[in-house]
Amino acid sequence: MDHVAFIGFGEAARAFVSGWGGAHAAGIAAFDIKTQADASRADMLAQYGAHGVTGAEDVAGALRGAGVVFSLVTADQALAAAHSAAPHLAGGALWFDCNSCAPETKVKAAKIIESAGARYVDVAVMAPVHPKRHLVPLLVSGPHATPALQALHALSMCPQVAGEQVGQASSIKMLRSVMIKGLEALSAECFLAARRAGVEQQVLASLEGSDPDINWRARASYNLERMVVHGARRASEMQEVAATVAALGLPCAMSAASAQWQAYLAAPAIDPGSDELIARMDRILAAL
Repeated sequence: MDHVAFIGFGEAARAFVSGWGGAHAAGIAAFDIKTQADASRADMLAQYGAHGVTGAEDVAGALRGAGVVFSLVTADQALAAAHSAAPHLAGGALWFDCNSCAPETKVKAAKIIESAGARYVDVAVMAPVHPKRHLVPLLVSGPHATPALQALHALSMCPQVAGEQVGQASSIKMLRSVMIKGLEALSAECFLAARRAGVEQQVLASLEGSDPDINWRARASYNLERMVVHGARRASEMQEVAATVAALGLPCAMSAASAQWQAYLAAPAIDPGSDELIARMDRILAAL
């Protein structure tokens, strides 16, 4: 690959780059609006350099000469990223929209990218990027799925084609998140309330008796960690999930409530501490 660009350089982008280890892309550039806002220019360049990436001062600089572009921003910024990038994309460049958005949002982004002469690809990241990094399973869909598959394989990534229409990959991701992020929100409401009421041991014992195949303590602790560390991004995703469900003509109250819980636990910027469930709940409750 001659040149790979990232718009958004958070956890997922850094995981991909660290997985490649410099083995594939001759040059990697990145632009992240949050890094630009939060750091001095010297600090910004050092942050990118630590990952073997050239830090660009603007979107145009990151995209210059890029044949492959990964959009990895928060769900609520996916359309804005497409708008800002479109004038600077090389003709025929592959735009991998890896953001957790509703299919309708992906379709809107595709029109923006395609009108600029680039090729839009709907991508769904189907598992946490750690520990698999660039080997995390990906679903791709859209009319450019075949060249997308070839490009991702060239980067030693693990894509599968979900279909030929933009929105098919994201539909799978969105509707899976109803369950995954919904269980996280249920864990927070159930276990934090039980701990505050002083009945957490009895609730745990009852759950373990009903469903002994689930390690409730470990799962609840993991779910709470995901929410306090990544809840802001998950809240944006769940708003897109709610939009997806609503567009299908179904009630979306569960997904909307999950978004509220994700945002609520993310807001205090809590250090999750140890993995022990009771200690983690006490840290969270003390901060709320």
